[in-house]
Amino acid sequence: MKPLNLVEKILKDHLLEADELPAAGELIKIKIDEAFTQDATGTMCMLQLQAMGISRVKPLSVNFVDHSMLQSGFRNPDDHEFLKSSAKKLGIIFSPPGTGICHFTNMENFVKPGMTGVGADSHTVNAGGAGAIFMGAGGYDVALAMATGAYTMPMPSVTKVNLTGQLNKNVMAMDVILKMLEIVGVKGGKGIIFEYGGPGAKTLSLTERATITNMGAEMGATTSIFPSDENTKAFLESRGRGGDYQELSADEGAEYANTIDVNLSDIEPLVAIYPSPGNVEKMKDHAGTKIHQVCVGSCTNSSYEGIAMFAEALKGKRVVVDTLLYPGSRSVSMQLADAGYLKDLFQSGVRIMENGCGACIGQGGSPPSKSITLRTFNRNFPKRSGTDDAQAHLISPLVAAASALTGEMTVPEEKEIKIVEVPPVIDTDSFIMPLPQEEAEKEDIVMGPNIMLLPDFDPLPDEVKGEVLLKLEDNISTDDIQPAGTYLPLRSNVKEYAMQATFRLVDGTFAERSVAHRDAGGYGFIIGGENYGQGSSREHAALCPRWLGIRAVIVKTFARIHVANLVNFGIVPMTFKNAADYDKIKQGDTVSFDATNLDGDLALTVNGESIPLEPAFDKDHIPTLKSGGALARFKETYKG
Repeated sequence: MKPLNLVEKILKDHLLEADELPAAGELIKIKIDEAFTQDATGTMCMLQLQAMGISRVKPLSVNFVDHSMLQSGFRNPDDHEFLKSSAKKLGIIFSPPGTGICHFTNMENFVKPGMTGVGADSHTVNAGGAGAIFMGAGGYDVALAMATGAYTMPMPSVTKVNLTGQLNKNVMAMDVILKMLEIVGVKGGKGIIFEYGGPGAKTLSLTERATITNMGAEMGATTSIFPSDENTKAFLESRGRGGDYQELSADEGAEYANTIDVNLSDIEPLVAIYPSPGNVEKMKDHAGTKIHQVCVGSCTNSSYEGIAMFAEALKGKRVVVDTLLYPGSRSVSMQLADAGYLKDLFQSGVRIMENGCGACIGQGGSPPSKSITLRTFNRNFPKRSGTDDAQAHLISPLVAAASALTGEMTVPEEKEIKIVEVPPVIDTDSFIMPLPQEEAEKEDIVMGPNIMLLPDFDPLPDEVKGEVLLKLEDNISTDDIQPAGTYLPLRSNVKEYAMQATFRLVDGTFAERSVAHRDAGGYGFIIGGENYGQGSSREHAALCPRWLGIRAVIVKTFARIHVANLVNFGIVPMTFKNAADYDKIKQGDTVSFDATNLDGDLALTVNGESIPLEPAFDKDHIPTLKSGGALARFKETYKG
């Protein structure tokens, strides 16, 4: 029998409609062991389950509240009540505000080696640190997985990352993933699962591995994974979950599409310079640059070990810039308290924030105007911090500590740091567990005045004709399309979120122009460059443009998750057959394409010229596009 790599082993074990794995790029349908969402994506996911008529979810499902926890006004609290009541009704575990960040809390409590999972957040890939295949997806795809226990995806290719050596004393796991971003770039991972291994992998704890897999999302990867070994076992046993352990690794002689060799001993402290996680440079080349803020935590660097290293580096000293800490979970916070680190951090002048995403998504913690903020987070896109003209650079917790003490970008000393060893605190009592089905059926779903039922969208017309309402450059992120931050409380109200936020940071006239064009009977087009839709999995970046009348997005290349979201809401994603044709189209042009045969030759008519296009969608998606979106298609075809 052919030896299998770790990815092939897990996927083959979860195949639903075949016995063997197909070639890379072909669609596969797999069983999903867990599906989860968070509050920024969860309200829409729950509304979709309602619209589907689902009474009970099939796989293990969890709804985490970790993004929009600021309860200033009724919107966020109402959404939390809606999510809690929906969870009770549908058989979903509910993780209330303050329990922890979805990815870290999920790994602490639910992820097992060999599992498959999807989450309505791009950093769901965090779970790969525990030897599981978890992927970020749009909210509808997660709702569908909750409803059916299945997920359809293109078969990825698998790249082996062979780790050798051992990290130096001033280098952390964050520097490893920054090194990978330096090698691969922000779009080089598309269609790939990175499988880490080699002798260097054994030197990394499970939480260090999770830091690496978490930020693999910034490479555009499908996911990343480490073997399940003694380090995995130690983590699970420390949380009272030793029975969940199984050893998992690639077979001897397993094949890979590519191999990347990384010597951990050669890595030095690195920094991703604003405005992209891919702008990786050596920290020493920026030493002495004045900074104004430091933020530590987020799902990428929120473990006890990482924060304890940060606290030890500060112990007995005082920070000289505003320094904020976001622990990964209530469990981590209590473990820090047991070790005495919370008191140490307070004495060092650090602000201890709630166990949630916070400043990473612009929910508080915004830096001053024209400032530099150093963050142990995973994204530094323009304006994401909530301050339009601030620059955010991404660094490790040790760089954060050294820089917070000097007020300048600083390379940490290479010295041994020993942390206080205290056992983890088990916090499962924070979860609200599902009701038995008989009781759940008696529950009412609570919907506040800001929650808007999903709109019905029209089927795709035979001819899609309208105006290019926006022409964009490369690397447009979902933050550019549908910003979070102060707009996030609008997430349950499609109309208000669309009108107030869509492309607001790019072109403040977009929403009004789009609605006027839509109401006059026209269809909207968006033209873009490379890597369109990178970043967050938020489906609102497709749903809100669709509500505004957008029916086609034509770009040079797409990011993975965003294509699926566009299809799910009936927007046709296409790419230029010849990238140079991008220059032939201007904002304001009248354009059209024939949609009668999406399986045939596609072309955009503009200024009397026919520009050849390629589908960014799979043939299997054509019925969904024709129906006007995935929800309409589900209602047409699902038999229960």
